[in-house]
Amino acid sequence: MFENLKPQPEDKIIKMIGMFAADPRDDKLDLGVGVYKDASGNTPVMRAVKRAEARLLESQDTKKYVGLLGNLEFVDGMRELVLGGSVASSRVTGAQTPGGTGAIRQIFELINMATPDATVWISDPSWPNHEAILKYLGMKVGKYRYFDEATCGVDFDGMMTDLDGAAAGDVILLHGCCHNPTGANITVEQWGAVTELLMSKNLTPMIDIAYQGFGDGLEEDAAGVRLMAARVPEMLIAASCSKNFGLYRDRVGAALAVCKDEVALTKGALATLNRMNFSFPPDHGATVVTIIMGDPELRADWMAEVESMRVSMLELRSGLADALRRETNSDRFDFVADHRGMFSRLGLTTPQVDKLRDDYGIYMVGDSRFNVAGLPADGLDDLAKAIAAVL
Repeated sequence: MFENLKPQPEDKIIKMIGMFAADPRDDKLDLGVGVYKDASGNTPVMRAVKRAEARLLESQDTKKYVGLLGNLEFVDGMRELVLGGSVASSRVTGAQTPGGTGAIRQIFELINMATPDATVWISDPSWPNHEAILKYLGMKVGKYRYFDEATCGVDFDGMMTDLDGAAAGDVILLHGCCHNPTGANITVEQWGAVTELLMSKNLTPMIDIAYQGFGDGLEEDAAGVRLMAARVPEMLIAASCSKNFGLYRDRVGAALAVCKDEVALTKGALATLNRMNFSFPPDHGATVVTIIMGDPELRADWMAEVESMRVSMLELRSGLADALRRETNSDRFDFVADHRGMFSRLGLTTPQVDKLRDDYGIYMVGDSRFNVAGLPADGLDDLAKAIAAVL
């Protein structure tokens, strides 16, 4: 049997993790792996999470199954966090999933179940796993222009032109905030224009929101999504708690669906998909989030810590942009300070990225995407000198 398997393409980020681990240099720098790091390079357990876990450990008296859709209080909390009051709760259903990736997979499966001929349009570029999962499922993939390599901003005209070519019934995947991998985001006004286009062409939006709170704030990062949700008849949302709750290994996510009338039907489909993929989602992390969201003191502490993480990344962005301006004597990299979220792309070539790794021990993805949270606050000048040296 196994001799019939075909070699699988190696994940570039997983490969880079292995290369970094094998590098013996003491001054090596990991800017590739997409996890938040504090000033000492650690990915800490958040204060509110520790307190909520202690409370859960004290009070939990069973490990029995919760239900196919998972913790429904958690699902409702995620609806409130992402959508606020933009949509009546009676129009929204959802399921707990193993992480944001699990939510994306379940939503793709839901699309395939409901409209197997639909094309799912993703930004160019997008998170690589979007296209990989769609292709594995045998679904149709379209791409719309998004990133302008010359300006390192959004090619909004190109984006709108390409979306105008989508067919009725297609699904448009949008990053809710903090675009991965580019860090370039559309404005709230542009969200409005996209909404008008989607409604005029009978296109369904799917939102991947994995970094809420890491851009301009918890409420601000959801503004475009809420504007759209208040107007469109249907919407699909994949939300993750890996970043803004720091629950990476606990795999906490939610798949949400905004419906016209078919809430019960959609809820049943999500339950069936959960049953066929993993039966019952893991409970621990979702219950921790539920405890935090339901306790005013814990929620306030969590919000304060998310805000400090956001401000720290903005300071690192500004610091690197300033250092690169000094080293290159140009404004070529000023966009780094304007982007939002954990990632930006420097616009370097693959050979330049390879040279940074080989000569300076600086690791980033081949398209020059780097993790802002991995930047060394006291080493930005040295990093800027290395980048300038490979140009």
